[in-house]
Amino acid sequence: QVQLVESGGGLVQAGGSRRLSCAASGRVFSINYMGWYRQAPGKQRELVAIITSIGSGNYADSVKDRFTISRDFAKNTVYLQMNSLKPEDTADYYCNARIAGMEYWGKGTLVTVSS
Repeated sequence: QVQLVESGGGLVQAGGSRRLSCAASGRVFSINYMGWYRQAPGKQRELVAIITSIGSGNYADSVKDRFTISRDFAKNTVYLQMNSLKPEDTADYYCNARIAGMEYWGKGTLVTVSS
């Protein structure tokens, strides 16, 4: 079994920065990819960023040039550095990982950006 635990959410002013972390624990081997999704109130969950097993990152157009995804392979941890935050970035942010062919989700961490 694998657990994903997010941290780093909270309240931040528009224009500010925040870093989210997601640590994978348990039977963690053969990580295919790790990434972040978000879901704003009344909206569908959407992909924010994903990082592959070789460290290649892909981003949603709405966060390109503002967010950076990175990964610590030794710690099985993925990070999301969020800069120049906007009120529309307010959402629950969920960690997602595909490990040994199975998909896992964290419980989410709330990021609120005030204007």
